[in-house]
Amino acid sequence: MTTAAIIVAAGRGTRAGGEIPKQWQSLAGQPVIAHTLAAFAGLMRVLVIHPDDRARASGLPADLLVEGGATRAASVRNALEALAGRGVTRVLIHDGARPLVAPALIARLQAALDHGPAAAPALAVTDALWRGDASGVTGTQDRSGLFRAQTPQAFDFATILAAHRAYGGDAADDVEVARAAGLPVAIVPGDEDNLKLTFPGDFARAEAILKGRSMEIRLGNGYDVHAFTPGDHCWLCGVKVPHDKALLGHSDADVGMHALTDAIYGALAQGDIGRHFPPSDPQWKGAASHIFLRHAIDLAHQMGYRLLNCDVTLVCERPKIGPHAEAMRQALAAIMGVDLHRVSVKATTSERLGFTGREEGIAAIATATLGMT
Repeated sequence: MTTAAIIVAAGRGTRAGGEIPKQWQSLAGQPVIAHTLAAFAGLMRVLVIHPDDRARASGLPADLLVEGGATRAASVRNALEALAGRGVTRVLIHDGARPLVAPALIARLQAALDHGPAAAPALAVTDALWRGDASGVTGTQDRSGLFRAQTPQAFDFATILAAHRAYGGDAADDVEVARAAGLPVAIVPGDEDNLKLTFPGDFARAEAILKGRSMEIRLGNGYDVHAFTPGDHCWLCGVKVPHDKALLGHSDADVGMHALTDAIYGALAQGDIGRHFPPSDPQWKGAASHIFLRHAIDLAHQMGYRLLNCDVTLVCERPKIGPHAEAMRQALAAIMGVDLHRVSVKATTSERLGFTGREEGIAAIATATLGMT
């Protein structure tokens, strides 16, 4: 199952003010669209841009750049057509000017697609509603059953592509296109912080939300086991340790680095090594584990996090870890691009109990703490 995110950023956004379109204006030191793209790290990302913005989009972490059409619906269709034949099964369609979408909201949408072809986030209307004109209030409107729509809106890919191909004209959003095709659309709880930048004052609110998020701390744990096999060394935390056995695995079987990689993925709520580097894929046969660890750290950076500290514990009778622990710390710090004081490596035995005590293999436990950048 492959999920793609389409980020629609081809509009001009004149109500936000400024000399350039709102999606390219600065928010907390980065363009708005950079924050939006970072929210979908780990997914295939398609950025829909105005033809005049191609130079601005250079260097952004998008897998595909697609030029928008004359309407929003046309822009989305261009992106959907660009994804056709690429193995995408699900798609999230999102406004580029909503830079604060949270991972939890994306997860709720993915879960909803397990039970139907379409889902979208919304917030129930809680304020009293008036009708009015230039003279003032002319009436009231019952708010029962009314919702404030948000994005991303999530769909089965083939279904929404067919709906867009059959649709004529523009639409307020992709739920309108889906409903025109007769698709049921589930409502999932939205997020008050998932605001769409529309007016100049919205930027100050978004800055305040980002400042509050900068205090967010995320914790992940990882655990891995590899059995011994005939050999003359083990790779442990990036160090080649002489031993009368090797570790058995699809890659280089670096049990410590695997546990640490999974700890980082866990802190990000991004699964485990197997999700990103399936053992069924022959290209990872015998791969060096620093590839996996570097990917996890890069993903953390893309999602706006940095490593605060990590701790790896190797559980084995032999080989003895103490003489190599400092070299392991240095290797892990270099791979992740962090200061040495943020990395801990230590070892313990299982008092001759269990498979590690019988020297049948090595286990590793790791913890990683991430903070917002």
